[in-house]
Amino acid sequence: MIAAVAIWRGDILKAGLDPKVPFQTYTPPQAPDYRSANAWAMRDVRVPGSGNAAVFFLHSTTFDGGREWNGPIGDARADAYLERVVIPNYAGPFARAGSISVPRYRQASLYTRLTLRDDARDARAFAYGDALAAFESWLAAHPTGPLVLAGVEQGADLIDRLLQDRIARDPALSRRLVAVYLVDVIIAVDDLPPTTPPCASPVQINCVIGWSQVDETNDGAAWRRLRRALVWDANGRLIDLEGRAVLCVNPVSGSSDPAHVPARRHRGAANATGLEWGLRPAFIDRAVATQCRGGLLRHTELRTESFKEVGNWADRRKARQYNLFYADTEADIERRLAAWNAANLP
Repeated sequence: MIAAVAIWRGDILKAGLDPKVPFQTYTPPQAPDYRSANAWAMRDVRVPGSGNAAVFFLHSTTFDGGREWNGPIGDARADAYLERVVIPNYAGPFARAGSISVPRYRQASLYTRLTLRDDARDARAFAYGDALAAFESWLAAHPTGPLVLAGVEQGADLIDRLLQDRIARDPALSRRLVAVYLVDVIIAVDDLPPTTPPCASPVQINCVIGWSQVDETNDGAAWRRLRRALVWDANGRLIDLEGRAVLCVNPVSGSSDPAHVPARRHRGAANATGLEWGLRPAFIDRAVATQCRGGLLRHTELRTESFKEVGNWADRRKARQYNLFYADTEADIERRLAAWNAANLP
C-alpha cells in the first residue's frame, strides 16, 4: 500500500479534486457584482509616483477544486493565495505604470488544468463571462488614456480571448493599448488580432508580449506542455493546439527575435511572496539566460533557495511562486508606456 501510494500519489490527489458531476448539470457559484468592492481584490490602487496607465490584471489559478468546477467568489484559501503569492509576484511589476485593478472571478479550478476532459474545457470557458463583465466595468471607469492588460496562466488565457472577442472589434480601444502581457501560457500566434501583433521590438506599442517558460534542460516538460495545450477557436471553445505556431516574446529582450539572450542582459528575478504591496522586492540580476525556441521560452535554471518550489502538491502545480522576470517586465512596461505617451499625448 505504501508503494502504491508513492507511485500513484499524484493520480490519487488529482482524483480528489474532481467534482464528479457533469458540467452540464452543475450549478455554478453566484455571479460577482463588479459594482461591489467585494468583487475586486484591488481596484484602481496606486503607488506613489506611478504612471498614467490603467492596468487590468487577471490572476492565475488559486482555487484547487473538489466539489466545484469553478471557484466561488470569496473562497478564503483561494483569496489568501492570491494576495500572498500571485499579486506580489505578478501584478507587482506593473505597480509603477499606473493604477492596478484585479477582479475576482469564478475561476476554473486547478483540476481543470490537469485534465483535457470536455467538462474541464467548459469550466474554463465559463470563467470568460466574468472576465468580460469585469473588463467592461473597468473600461467604463477609464474612458480615456493608456491601457495595459496583463494575465498569468488562466488569467492570460482569458485576456487572449478578450483580445479576440472584444478588443479586435474596436479599433479605438486597440489604439489605447500600451501593451498586453500574457505570462506562462500557450497562445496560438494566428489567433492574435492584426491590431495587436507580437512585439517585435522593446519600444513597440499596441502589441503583445507573451511566453510559456520551461527550463532549458527539461525537454520532457516542453513536449508535454505543447502536447496538452488548449487554445480558443472562433466560437469560444478550447481546442487542441495541433502544431500551430506558438507566441513567444522574450521578456528580457522585449522582442520576438529567437536569438539567444545572455544572462548579462537579465534585469532581475524576484521572490515577492508575502511582500507588502508597494514595496519592491530584492532582485537577483544577470542570472538567467533565455531563448525563444520551439514556441517556448527556454531558460537557464536559477539555483538558489528562494527560487525553489514550495507548498503542497496543488500549490506546486500553479503558476510559479516567484517571478524570474520581475525586473524585466517592470522595465518593459516603463519603456512602452513612455513610447505610448510620446506618440499620443500633446
